[in-house]
Amino acid sequence: MALVTLLTDFRTSDGYVGAMKGVLYSRAPGVRVADVSHDIPAHDIGAAAHALTNTVPYFPAGTIHICVVDPGVGSERKAVIVVHKDQLLVGPDNGVFSLVAPRATKAYEISEAAFLRDRPSMTFHGRDVFAAAAAELARGGRPEDAGPQVVLRGRLPQEQAEGAAACVTHIDVFGNLITNIARKKVPDSAGFRIAGRDISSLSESYSNVGEGELVAYIGSRETLEFAIRGGNAAETLGASRKAVVELVVESDPEVAKDE
Repeated sequence: MALVTLLTDFRTSDGYVGAMKGVLYSRAPGVRVADVSHDIPAHDIGAAAHALTNTVPYFPAGTIHICVVDPGVGSERKAVIVVHKDQLLVGPDNGVFSLVAPRATKAYEISEAAFLRDRPSMTFHGRDVFAAAAAELARGGRPEDAGPQVVLRGRLPQEQAEGAAACVTHIDVFGNLITNIARKKVPDSAGFRIAGRDISSLSESYSNVGEGELVAYIGSRETLEFAIRGGNAAETLGASRKAVVELVVESDPEVAKDE
């Protein structure tokens, strides 16, 4: 039986996650369910998108991932199944899949009765649409039978400051500042400036600096990050998402003189 993961902003105190699991277990007996997280900040589509990129690549082929961070539930946004390589993503077309599957080849609207609970609630698609659709997929249903093929329209809210291409796009639970700057765009000689603080060079890990010091490094997702060793960089620097990051590359004085 298939493996289904759950990622939501529901927390666990109100029984919403339990209701989704009830639908999965009752409609697809024997299904395996893995909780990725239910602690995404409420309505934070960007945080959910980053969580998906941290987890989806490490699950086996055939995994079905449900993501319910859906402030637009009941609106005209579509409920979709996205075919991503050898896995399936189930959730709202609101931008939550735009990082993990930026070039999704196929997506289908969830509209057929077999993929829905009877009389779906307009306010709880996690239970009545997404869990029901995932259960049908776990039983062997095909994504293309869920409804018509669609082009994903959802985009993440604009994270970068106006006119700035390099910025902080996510802050993790430790207060580390994760940017949109890929490793390949960081010259070996680069220094950095963020929130009025300068860092002279890139480090390999947190241990390259002393306790309480600011460090720049390439994180596990191969993008530039900033941290305070043993502390919280976001709080210490007063930095938030959209904080501008500057790469400071010193010119070679010999080259400058020749010019």
